[in-house]
Amino acid sequence: MTVPHAEPEDVDRRSLHERIAADLRDDIMSGELGPGASLPSTARLKERFDASNATVQKALHLLKEEQLVVGRAGAAVTVREHRRRTVRPAALPTTGQWLAEAAKHGTHARTVLRDVAEVRPPVDVRSALGLPADGTALLRSQLLLIDDEPAELADCYYPLDVARGTALMDRRRIKGGTPALLAELGHPARRSVDRVSARIPTQEQYRALRLTSSTPVLRTLRVVHGDGGAPVEATVMVKAGHLYELQYEFEARE
Repeated sequence: MTVPHAEPEDVDRRSLHERIAADLRDDIMSGELGPGASLPSTARLKERFDASNATVQKALHLLKEEQLVVGRAGAAVTVREHRRRTVRPAALPTTGQWLAEAAKHGTHARTVLRDVAEVRPPVDVRSALGLPADGTALLRSQLLLIDDEPAELADCYYPLDVARGTALMDRRRIKGGTPALLAELGHPARRSVDRVSARIPTQEQYRALRLTSSTPVLRTLRVVHGDGGAPVEATVMVKAGHLYELQYEFEARE
């Protein structure tokens, strides 16, 4: 009886064109291939990855769909300008500041209010807000765009005892932003906690962010605490993982 040969656990089972795209994507995200830089020629990529011309072209097509590179057959393929952005969460606590930061880099940013409704939040949001299993909260869902391209999906949840009877319930943008409104309502932000994870996008996230492949998204759950440590807001922010990186800064303490 012949025993099937077991594959080693460290084998990369992705197709070759996906592996090529992954390595080139890493070169782009790390800055090895900066904005405007030309990718190696097809001949060099064939040699580097021991791949056929068709496989290399399939990998490049995947990166073009992800809008990381531009180019056409027979011409140089280059890294697209202004595609990789660094986000500093601690420095950008409000949408208004996020938009202002985008403007500094010569881009046009805007937000679209997708929905305002009382909903049953995801489990981690319910837990963060101290809600029971069947608890509900107010959802304000926004889509942030840069140069009319989706950049971030932000679902903001508020305890109903905080939101009821306030402008948070209105289906319109809040002048001055929600942090200012919460402070006026007696719920100033005293502490924020971020939990960041990488995940395969859900169907809704895939559509809203106009993704073209199953590259992971960055999901940040930000919980804002007011006086006495009570949670006043929990926001789920989702960005395309291949287009953004998060930068956190910490001061050394004596």
